[in-house]
Formats: sequence, structure tokens, C-alpha cells
Amino acid sequence: MAVGRRAAPRLRLAIPARFVSITATQNCIMLDISRSGARIALASPAPCRQSGYIEIGRLEVFGMVVRSESGAEDGGVGGVNAVAFDEPISQAEVLEIRRYAELFEQRERQSLRDQVRRWVTGEP
Repeated sequence: MAVGRRAAPRLRLAIPARFVSITATQNCIMLDISRSGARIALASPAPCRQSGYIEIGRLEVFGMVVRSESGAEDGGVGGVNAVAFDEPISQAEVLEIRRYAELFEQRERQSLRDQVRRWVTGEP
């Protein structure tokens, strides 16, 4: 597989996940995913060729960092890693992640509504 070329279409997301490697376990934001890889935003981007796995919901997907972009160049913090999976995930797993993302968004909206309602009514 050629690095830099997409092997499969990407599903754009913005949901919490975790990246676990030998050196660290970090919370991250999964920016997109395909059957062959994902892009994740991290506070401390992992170096290229770092192996690990992405944990999202009940799914753990092993892979290697193939690109690391630091936000420090533009004055930001953190950065983005592109992770190529060791084995492609199934289309069913991509759809499961999509459902997880949709449910996450629904839970976040409901939580915000509940907070606003409690604030308006003066509930603790």
C-alpha cells in the first residue's frame, strides 16, 4: 500500500476515542476512519512508525502511525496522526462506528438540553 494514497473511502467524524501505544495512552478525537486507517487528533502526536491501537466504543483496531502533523508549527498545541491499520476492518465495523458516532451526538445534544433546562428552572 502506498503511503499518502487512500485505499478506501473515509467516513468523517469528530468523536472521542483513545490511542494506546507502548509509550502512552491518550484520549483523542477520531477525525475520520476507513477500512484501512484513521486520522486522530492528539494533544501529543505520536511519532511516525509508532505502533498501537485505537479504542473506540468496544472496538480496538491495531495499526501504525504513518504520518504525524504537529500543531506547533502554526502556534497550536497537539496535532494529527494518520494511522494505517494492520488488517483492514470490515464494512460492518465501519457502520458500527458510524452508529456509535450518531448515538454519541444524540447523547451530547440531550445532555446539553438537560443542562439548559436545569439552569432555566433553577434545578441543581
